[in-house]
Amino acid sequence: MTAVPLRRDFDAATLRAVAKKTKDAAQARRLLALAAIYEGAMRTEAAKIGDVTLQIVRDWVVKFNAHGPDGLIDRKAPGQPPKLNDAHRAALMKMIEEGPTPAIHGVVRWRLIDLAQWIFGIPPQWAAFSKSREV
Repeated sequence: MTAVPLRRDFDAATLRAVAKKTKDAAQARRLLALAAIYEGAMRTEAAKIGDVTLQIVRDWVVKFNAHGPDGLIDRKAPGQPPKLNDAHRAALMKMIEEGPTPAIHGVVRWRLIDLAQWIFGIPPQWAAFSKSREV
């Protein structure tokens, strides 16, 4: 299997200069590993510099070729989408700021369970049941 070639519009000196300027340590480590490849080092040596496997060095090369030095910055993982949208958050903040009305809400101060019941429409008995089921 042949190695994925690095793009030709960069060289080792340029990558080292970018690595010196960046505040992202992981990006700098990746740039220095790729700079070693530009200088003729084997990819196994670049993997040792980056303290990673050959597959990860290959992934860095692919990202670098596609996006340049910015492609080597860690991105935030997408994760689960938030359960509350902006409208929900605004309503929750309003509810918290106004505080509970004892005659309406049945409490004199908000507890997390009260707010969760109000937001998600959980009947109080189910909330109590789930709490009693915890071990």
